[in-house]
Amino acid sequence: MDKEPPKGSRIAKVLARAGIASRRGAEEIIAAGRVAVNGKVIDSPALNVTEPDQITVDGKPLAEPEPERLWLYHKPIGLVTSDADEKGRRTIYDALPEDMPRVMSVGRLDINSEGLLLLTNDGGIKRKLELPSTGWMRRYRVRINGRPTEDSLEPLRKGVTVEGERFQPMQITLDRQQGANAWLTVGLREGKNREIRRAMESIGLVVNRLIRISYGPFQLGDLKPGAVEEVRRRILRDQVGLDTEEENTGTARKTPKVSRGPRKPISKPSARRPGPQARAKAAQGKARTRKPQ
Repeated sequence: MDKEPPKGSRIAKVLARAGIASRRGAEEIIAAGRVAVNGKVIDSPALNVTEPDQITVDGKPLAEPEPERLWLYHKPIGLVTSDADEKGRRTIYDALPEDMPRVMSVGRLDINSEGLLLLTNDGGIKRKLELPSTGWMRRYRVRINGRPTEDSLEPLRKGVTVEGERFQPMQITLDRQQGANAWLTVGLREGKNREIRRAMESIGLVVNRLIRISYGPFQLGDLKPGAVEEVRRRILRDQVGLDTEEENTGTARKTPKVSRGPRKPISKPSARRPGPQARAKAAQGKARTRKPQ
């Protein structure tokens, strides 16, 4: 008979969800003997914990994990998408607002690329959105030096192999020629390292500007460079399916309850006029409290 999967979640995952460190960082903390479960110090991440278990890090109780969250970030040119850079270059984490919690990037944009980068505090969301099986289209505005034609772009629409690496077919629209440069809109369902730049070079074109404008249903819109905007939880639930995501244990993942309300968005949203139902409800309330003449 098949053994039942162990209950609970891996200790490193729980530490990561609580914002202590990444999963790899959590494993290093455990190996250093800084984590205790129910009063006993552990030295291996090969342990599942459940809600009643008491976890401490450096003798301090583990904070309650925050609900899964997702942010849109307009990455400027010149920032590295990594926790640290061996060359000492500035990273996106150096530029994020100070009141941001610990976040991870969904995919990457290279140092010379700009535009939409998704950030999340949840490793499960990160993995789910990065999987090719998710099937989400990533769209880019691409400026190239040269005068491409529909025929010259056709190999990329069929898929090319560059230095032994196969690139899937791209969706490409030739938007306009602007002097010595041309603007394209490029869509990918699986982004590999510098894929668009390398693919364009394979047909004799050089990319001199690359802006990601969307990632699946999430749009860059008019978000300014360096700005961050949190995705509303209802939209996150609808697009990512938080209520139906299955854990490795085979049990459904419930959406955490939030008792203190959502944090204020980092980028101030534009004011919206209440809908007709809200206005009607407000009018009824006023009518009930109005004193008789």
